[in-house]
Amino acid sequence: MVSTKNITKSYGSLPILKGVSLEVSQGEIVSIVGASGAGKSTLLHILGTLEKPDSGTLMIDQTNVFELSAKKLALFRNQKIGFVFQFHHLLPEFSAMENVCIPAWIAGTGKKEAMKRAMELLEILNLKDRAEHKPNELSGGEQQRVAIARALINNPAIVLADEPTGNLDSQNSKAIFDIINNLRNQLGQTFIMVTHNQELAELSDRALTMVDGKTIHS
Repeated sequence: MVSTKNITKSYGSLPILKGVSLEVSQGEIVSIVGASGAGKSTLLHILGTLEKPDSGTLMIDQTNVFELSAKKLALFRNQKIGFVFQFHHLLPEFSAMENVCIPAWIAGTGKKEAMKRAMELLEILNLKDRAEHKPNELSGGEQQRVAIARALINNPAIVLADEPTGNLDSQNSKAIFDIINNLRNQLGQTFIMVTHNQELAELSDRALTMVDGKTIHS
């Protein structure tokens, strides 16, 4: 589902990624761990096509993404990639349901169809009764589950998560991983997570370690 070859990235004279190659299969849950500054988040941003590498290739679902035009890349990102961040980035003026629907509306999905799909996801995530609540009326764990539903609304090929449990206690962290695992089993989603949570990494199918931006190994 995801394949990179010799990805490099520097900021000015500072090299961050020094030739990263990895492969992730469909339906896998893979964690990326490593010390701060090892290049984990930079790699995740490149996998999400939010940044371009200086060199190397990225294939997602058999598409060489950085050969796409800017317009086609934006469309590909919206349709094929879901994002879950440490800070859920929910829009405070919208309900949980509306927050989940936003990527679908951007993709041109009809309002009723998007809301039907959003409610299905909220139900899977045990949030059906919270659909009309604003983010400030939800707990931290509930807000993160809304963010996961939002990432899944367009049925993306991959879901990228940057410290998805970083602001949650251990009980909520385990609950979020259980949800991710169940979603993988139900929907066949592929998840790639950057995490400092060693327990979360050990629960994944594979944990890859980044060392100084140049080594990834199981």
